[in-house]
Amino acid sequence: MLQIIGVIGAGTMGNGIAQAFAQAGFRVRLYDALPGAVDRARVTIERSLAKFVEKGRLEPGDRAATLDRLMPATDLEALAEADYLVEAIVEDRDAKRTLFARLDNLARPDVILASNTSSISITELGAATGRPERVLGMHFMNPVPLMPLVELIRGEATSVESMGIASDLCVRLGKTAVQAADYPGFISNRILMPMINEAIYAVMEGVGTPDAIDTVMRLGMNHPMGPLALADFIGLDVCLAIMQVLHDGLGDPKYRPCPLLRRMVAAGHLGRKSGTGFYRY
Repeated sequence: MLQIIGVIGAGTMGNGIAQAFAQAGFRVRLYDALPGAVDRARVTIERSLAKFVEKGRLEPGDRAATLDRLMPATDLEALAEADYLVEAIVEDRDAKRTLFARLDNLARPDVILASNTSSISITELGAATGRPERVLGMHFMNPVPLMPLVELIRGEATSVESMGIASDLCVRLGKTAVQAADYPGFISNRILMPMINEAIYAVMEGVGTPDAIDTVMRLGMNHPMGPLALADFIGLDVCLAIMQVLHDGLGDPKYRPCPLLRRMVAAGHLGRKSGTGFYRY
């Protein structure tokens, strides 16, 4: 029975994943190499849980119990006792491969190494370890505590047993698991990112303003959020990184990142996290 979950990366996705596991009754060890990141993550989680209590979705006692199950890890070695590991660091292939090689040496042989990657090959990450059959993708959606979907990605060597364990975990988290093949972008971003990229082309070519484009998609196509507001929410740097993975991995010019997207990222206009993107925050 899995009891201790290790989460590596305490950013937006990492703290959401840690919260989801802790709320589901797991003990969570949260680690980040950046000083102060875990402390900031805990503050974010405390605020998130407080909102749940405010809205009547969580009892005050459950909020306290959830926080009690969250434990900061001061170094990666503190995750050696974990029964299941989830990586949620920067969307960079080399950084993830390096981390997976370290986790492979650190974790017990039976422990599954899961990646929250939104586009990078699970097969490549598995090849960086001596346990490719126990490496898989577990792509949560943002914001993790609210979004019910988890995209499960099976690498070339991932075992049926490992996928079954991950699927059962999703049930315990109250999430719906959907399996995707190990192709660039999987299902979600293979479809979503080209739409966002095309919306950015429409801005660059003067087809419409960001507000006009988003309004068409919300009121005309019944999307809950327009593609440009969504890009700002995700982070334009993340959108660019995923488009580059799609373009490099599939070799089709239709996945070429829009030049305006490249310029905005180069200028540091990354969306909500920087205060400026297609909108100001």
